[in-house]
Amino acid sequence: MTHAAEFGPDLVEVFGPSQADGGPELVQLLTPEGERVEHPDFRFDVGDADEAEVIRGLYRDMVLTRRIDTEATALQRHGELGIWAQLLGQEAAQIGAGRALRPQDFVFPTYREHGVAWCRGVDPLDLLGLFRGVDHGAWDPADHGFGLYTIVIGAQALHATGYAMGLQREGAVGTGDPERDAAVVAHFGDGASSQGDVNEAFIFAASYNAPVVFFCQNNQWAISEPIERQTRIPLYQRALGFGFPGIRVDGNDVLATYAVTQAALQRARDGQGPTLVEAYTYRMGAHTTTDDPTRYRLSDDVEHWKLKDPIERVRVYLTRGGHADEAFFDAVKAEADELGKHLREGCGALPDPAPLSMFDHVYAEEPEELRAQREGFAAYLETFEGSR
Repeated sequence: MTHAAEFGPDLVEVFGPSQADGGPELVQLLTPEGERVEHPDFRFDVGDADEAEVIRGLYRDMVLTRRIDTEATALQRHGELGIWAQLLGQEAAQIGAGRALRPQDFVFPTYREHGVAWCRGVDPLDLLGLFRGVDHGAWDPADHGFGLYTIVIGAQALHATGYAMGLQREGAVGTGDPERDAAVVAHFGDGASSQGDVNEAFIFAASYNAPVVFFCQNNQWAISEPIERQTRIPLYQRALGFGFPGIRVDGNDVLATYAVTQAALQRARDGQGPTLVEAYTYRMGAHTTTDDPTRYRLSDDVEHWKLKDPIERVRVYLTRGGHADEAFFDAVKAEADELGKHLREGCGALPDPAPLSMFDHVYAEEPEELRAQREGFAAYLETFEGSR
């Protein structure tokens, strides 16, 4: 696919200060009412593919991602998961960013990127294993171009920057070969933008012109802290202080998120350095299933954002434009029902880990201290019948 914008020497004209309800400069291609609008710098570009078919695919992705979230929440309520990080309302931000990737790109997620994981081919049952506590993430990052979930807030931004610098040194940036040039995406939330790790990553990425896209899903709540207590300016404008461009996109608009991320990724692959993308969205659910958002935010705010539902606006667009009929929507719903069944049945069947497996994969070469701990724990387990 071709990228959405051509970048001249003055990158700030496209990726720069200008942009707050997200602001008049918020990049948007599909309104909450499901109407297509034009933007002077970005367009939804799918190359030679059938545009309506691609948009139907994005709708399907968002519906299935929401079903993953719904089923996981229900499983946690029934005691099958220890916790779950909800993404309700953030489907467009994740699917748009996820589908803009190329196979050679790599993603460093937080613990909420269920939609991006879906786009990268990770079985959602593998996500449940992590939150059930039976593994640390059962997918192979190398197979999917998608790292393991990061629980430490903001740490993945540094990991992503280091990986991006490695791509530079391997000659996988700026060669002009679309099959080779690669970029990295670091996902984090507005709360993580206040962490030192994220700001340190900005410094290194800018200094080394690293091919990394910092993708911030600004859902406006850092657990119970509103965004206005974290920053005096829009988050995307912070990038200019570090020496690279930033842009704010309607995070409930999957077409705009796709276009902006696509352009930022291509800019990184071309060797033009980092970009900060602020996807302006809203967490309609809880921070996690241990959180009660009614204690710190108004129900009116939630109702306001329900009118901007990212899935409904695409459905309206497809219906009004004659791009999809009820048979299509029924088929997507049926697929979502099958996915839900897969998760419900598969979650309970996930095997418990062997007790001694906690010592595996701690070090590449096991040190004597760890070996002694393993042996001591093994001896302790021997005192229990059938424990191994």
